[in-house]
Amino acid sequence: MSPDSLDGLETTRLGRAFRKTFQSLRTRNFRLYFFGQLISNTGNWLTNVALTLLVLKLGGSGLAVGVLAACQFGPILFLSAWGGAIADRVDKRQLLLVTQSLEMAQSICLAVLAFMPHPPLLGLYALAAAGGIFLAFDNPLRRSFVSEMVPPEDTSNAVVLYGTIVNTSRIFGPALAGLLAVTVGFGWCFVLDASSYLAVLYALQRMRVSELHRLPPKPRAKGEVRAGLRYVLSEPVLRISFGMLAAIGLISYNFNVTLPIFVTRALHGTDGTYTVIYAIFSLGAVATALLVAQRGYVKLRHSIYGAAALGVTMLLLSIVPTVGLAIPAVFLLGTASIIYMTATTTQVQLETDPAMRGRVLSLQTVLLIGPTAIGGPILGQLADVLGARSPMILGGVVALLTAAFGAATARRLAAARAQ
Repeated sequence: MSPDSLDGLETTRLGRAFRKTFQSLRTRNFRLYFFGQLISNTGNWLTNVALTLLVLKLGGSGLAVGVLAACQFGPILFLSAWGGAIADRVDKRQLLLVTQSLEMAQSICLAVLAFMPHPPLLGLYALAAAGGIFLAFDNPLRRSFVSEMVPPEDTSNAVVLYGTIVNTSRIFGPALAGLLAVTVGFGWCFVLDASSYLAVLYALQRMRVSELHRLPPKPRAKGEVRAGLRYVLSEPVLRISFGMLAAIGLISYNFNVTLPIFVTRALHGTDGTYTVIYAIFSLGAVATALLVAQRGYVKLRHSIYGAAALGVTMLLLSIVPTVGLAIPAVFLLGTASIIYMTATTTQVQLETDPAMRGRVLSLQTVLLIGPTAIGGPILGQLADVLGARSPMILGGVVALLTAAFGAATARRLAAARAQ
């Protein structure tokens, strides 16, 4: 075969791989949603990082950051399941217009406080709690809406690509937060975030409603949340996946709390150092997410492998002595985290009855984000008492134990099915 033929074959292979990786973007509604959410999520991470650094500056302790996490994610623990039940019976696009507008208003209020000479810590906590309430309803809507925009054969790819939105925005959002915070101040971080919501509101308005794959609306019924919980417990794969997520969400996946404390105290870095480290973490996640989108690593075994890798990389990061060595370690941590999280979140979309999807996704969100309200203050206090490396070490150990639990339980399930 001639060199020209080899080049053409390689080009064809690359083209097929590219099309497979981004196949769900051929749908106009999802394409609008994807780019609107990419801009808006960049603003979200801009606010998350800026708010964490502002509270760490004002409060001066790990516990202050932990309390912020409790305010941000506590409402999800109590309200997200209800939000999922609502998502299963409403017009998701219309309600998203409401929730996204409320979140934009919250960012505007944060900007007003941040521009004050001495921002009140309690005011920041209150607005963080308000944002948590909005997120409890918005998150299951955004996630369950993905499957309504694409044909069934593209659902898996769309879910994985939607996950890359979060991780891509974690590259640019933290970097912008660090740049703006040290140049023009924290207030402009929140102003830029508020402006970013215009992109997703525009995308939602421009969608072709007739091309959505909507289920018939469901009437309100008693016990909807309990029905979702019973459904999860009755499905073995979901039961194992949710059991693993409960432990990892509580202790290991608290990077909003553990990373800024680790970078600024254990590595003696600055706010700018933290934003660079977080961007590197997210870069590893994005690179791996695109591989997952092409390869389809979304089975239970991939969740188990991901949990084990998460544990190993957290322990590796916990022992690095300098910022320079932390960069490759945190890149690997981002890689491991997305293998675990993408497999875990995609399983719900693929394994769940569409009529139950909103409720099951909301229960998953409760286990992923809600436990931060409990684990955040605990890990912050642990860092104050035992040192900034201790939360990272504990998170790594818990992830490894969780992977062992998942592997043992999956083996028993496979043996039972083989009989």
